[in-house]
Formats: sequence, C-alpha cells, structure tokens
Amino acid sequence: MSNASNGRPGGAGLRPASRSEPKGWYSRGYLPHFDVPDLIQAVTFRLADSLPKSALDRLDANGIDAAGRRDLIEATIDCGLGECLLGAEQNAQIVQRSLLHFDGERYRLLAWVVMPNHLHVLLETFPRFPLADVIRSWKTFTARGINLLRGRQGAVWQPDYFDRYIRDQAHFEAAVRYIEQNPVKAGLVGSPAQWPFGSAAMRAGGPRPQDDQLVS
Repeated sequence: MSNASNGRPGGAGLRPASRSEPKGWYSRGYLPHFDVPDLIQAVTFRLADSLPKSALDRLDANGIDAAGRRDLIEATIDCGLGECLLGAEQNAQIVQRSLLHFDGERYRLLAWVVMPNHLHVLLETFPRFPLADVIRSWKTFTARGINLLRGRQGAVWQPDYFDRYIRDQAHFEAAVRYIEQNPVKAGLVGSPAQWPFGSAAMRAGGPRPQDDQLVS
C-alpha cells in the first residue's frame, strides 16, 4: 500500500490526533481494547443507527461472553440495518479518503472496507498516535463531512468500536480475507475487487483518491 503524499494544505480539515500516551489494556464500557504502538490491529466501527437498542437487548439477554457478543453484533450489522448512510457513494468516499489521508504518517493501512452501515480496518499503529485517537480523528472528520453534505446535524457513528490485535501471519491473512470478503458475503458484489470502497479494489489497480478530493 503506498503512503499518502506529503505537503497537504492545512490537513484538509482533519483534526490533528492527540499525542497522548498509549494506554495498554484498558476497558471503555464492556469493550476491551489493546492499544500499544507497532501492533497490527483489526478494527470495526459502525453507524449510530446500525444496531437498534432492541437488538442489543436481545444479545444481552442471551448471557454470552464478550467475544461471542462481538461476533453476533458483527453478524447482525452485516444484515444492513439502519439508514445505511455509507451506501451513498459520496459518503463512502468521505470515509475512504479519511482513512487514506494519514496512511504512512500516523498509521499504516493494510486492509479496509467501507460497508453501507459499518467499516472494517486493518492497520499498524505508530508510536505517539494511539489507536483511540486515530479512530476519534476519523469519526470526527467523517461525521462533519457527511453531515455537511447532507445538510443535517446529529450523531453519525456509534460511540465505541471493536478491535483485535493480530497474533501471527495466519491470523493476519484471515483478517484480510474477512475484511475484503465482507461485501461479497453481503451479496453486494461478486468479488472483493468489484467493491470500490476497499483495499481489494485499490490493490487490483483502482485509483487512489488525491488529497484535493478530500472534503474539508
């Protein structure tokens, strides 16, 4: 994956990431996070309306552990619940460009896919740019851009996220397959490279958005 070019005018509206220290293991609510520099991590976060409270309540009532709950949530959001704002091309472009903007500077993108109501990202974290700060920057910038485009206000993203650190090469390859096969599994395309908002398409020769295409 090539890195984003240098010399961007004013960061194109992206808020600089905090320089807070990585936190190691910590928990925010019920979700555990592993945040240490130079780790490869798989991250999932979703739109605010992608999982109704009634569905979450049913998951809680089942008494499953945190890992099982995470897997069930991911399976449920794959059904395409909610308004699916990212199903609109311009909204998906805002998200994909924000991921690419600081690739090679604050993190290294390894794989990603922007789905209609959520996204998956595989990245290597860099020192001085903790995962939580990177995700906060993505969410802040994209929420502002999507709301501006739609002439609206309000929450775009669900507050939290799921992350898993990658243990070894086999786990890495499985994570890439899972991410890039997501639109195929959802019945949106026949092959990963056909989905325009993901690493598979770019690796297959699709164009990389330029910095001047970013919405500020």
